[in-house]
Amino acid sequence: MEFIRIGDKLIDLKKIDNVVRNILKIRSEGLSQQETAARLKIDRTFISRLETIGNIRRGGRIGLIAFPVANGDELHAVADRYGIEERLILSNRERWLLVEQSSGMDFFNSVMSLLERFRQCDTVLVFCSPKWIRLAEALLDNQVLGTDIAPTPVTGDIRVDPQQLEALLLSL
Repeated sequence: MEFIRIGDKLIDLKKIDNVVRNILKIRSEGLSQQETAARLKIDRTFISRLETIGNIRRGGRIGLIAFPVANGDELHAVADRYGIEERLILSNRERWLLVEQSSGMDFFNSVMSLLERFRQCDTVLVFCSPKWIRLAEALLDNQVLGTDIAPTPVTGDIRVDPQQLEALLLSL
């Protein structure tokens, strides 16, 4: 346990961490600030201030689709910094493994699951060839912002500039 002394008080940092995590867990489950405050017997304004301190981005959910890319790790790092939860970032090898390592029905179910997840986003950023951008626009009923990374068909990995992704995210 880690304690900090402030005057005549002894503060338990683990207890503070547990309470903050519990508040955020309850809020992420859909309870209002007022309901959460009542349940935990704390002041609602504390919850509001806590959320303001940790706020990274306001607005709707953002998804990211990028393939075939050579620098997936860099794109994942940018997505992590901006709290992008829904993402499909694949190299050319990874995208072919998806097809080759599953039966037709399993592949179809995987694609349908991906569509369902990305349809829950308000905006989806797509870094692909024009063919895949058009397909995303047709299948997703949300805002699709496409960036053409190479002409169709793309047979190898393309490096996507992480700063370009970051600039696009900052504009949203």
